[in-house]
Amino acid sequence: MTPRAPLAVTSRPSPWPKVAGAVVLLTAITGMLLIAFAWPSARSSLHDVPIAVAGPTSAVGQVRAALDQRVPGGFDITEVTDTAAAEQLIRDREVYGAIDLSAGIPQVIVASAGSTAVAQTLQSMAAGLAQAGKPAAPSGVRDIAALPADDPRGAGLSAGAMPLVMGSLLGAVLLTRLVRGSGRRITGALGYSVCGGLAVAAILQFWFGSPSADYLANTGAVAYTIAATSLTILGLESLLGFAGIGIGAVVMMLVGNPLSGTSTAPEMLPGWSGVLGQLMPPGAGGRLLRSTAFFEGRGIAQAVTVLAVWVALGAGLCLIGGLRARSTPELRSPSNEAVAA
Repeated sequence: MTPRAPLAVTSRPSPWPKVAGAVVLLTAITGMLLIAFAWPSARSSLHDVPIAVAGPTSAVGQVRAALDQRVPGGFDITEVTDTAAAEQLIRDREVYGAIDLSAGIPQVIVASAGSTAVAQTLQSMAAGLAQAGKPAAPSGVRDIAALPADDPRGAGLSAGAMPLVMGSLLGAVLLTRLVRGSGRRITGALGYSVCGGLAVAAILQFWFGSPSADYLANTGAVAYTIAATSLTILGLESLLGFAGIGIGAVVMMLVGNPLSGTSTAPEMLPGWSGVLGQLMPPGAGGRLLRSTAFFEGRGIAQAVTVLAVWVALGAGLCLIGGLRARSTPELRSPSNEAVAA
């Protein structure tokens, strides 16, 4: 008669201190998530937002004083002589908008495609100056870089920022599990970036109607962003293992995405956070896509440079991790151990 296997012993319940520790940890994580995503919006305000004021020096001085009185430190004003110079600064993405006092009727020139939040703020400021009876207060508004009719608020671009980061993170995780070899992982990440760029740009442009202009240029912007994010996470994983994926996820999702300024503008984020956000792939990628979609690729130098640094960093970490992985078995081989003995 075959002896019966003993019944599995039921595991003991976790001790109460462990339960309390789990509760504290989950509460801390929830608080961190709230701070990461809500703090930039809750503390959003104007901080040295670059705008132009066109017109005679005396009139520009009056507008500058009025704006400083209403929002101290809110605007970084560039003085120009005429309408053409102000419009050129806007199209080159050096300023978000302008107050034009050089024509017969003072007006506000905006670029809602650059930032709907700043465009609305400029319009409200102009209306406030007019109601207060300020000298040379603008009375009309002209949008020289408007958002498309299918997405007049730019919701598609803003809402697409988070899925783009999550998709890049997921791509990196799958490549670490399915592909071996640093060179093959880098190739896979670049291939995924191109295919993902084609798909995401097509959805945003042809389905949502969010970006316009050249489809291939928009594809390149999206692909560049995916490559910078996924390669960085792959590189961290190759050096630190699973912890590297966690660090990459925290950096990109809890720091880079909330501080990207995609839904408002980097200058509207609190303190130094807007500057930091533009030095990370989500912020640089968002600016790059707006430039290719609405400004004919102008003002992309910083964004392209930032993404190039992240791509190079990620690829370099992948190669270093691959070299270390190949050298480790050689150091532990029987011949080396015999020599060492």
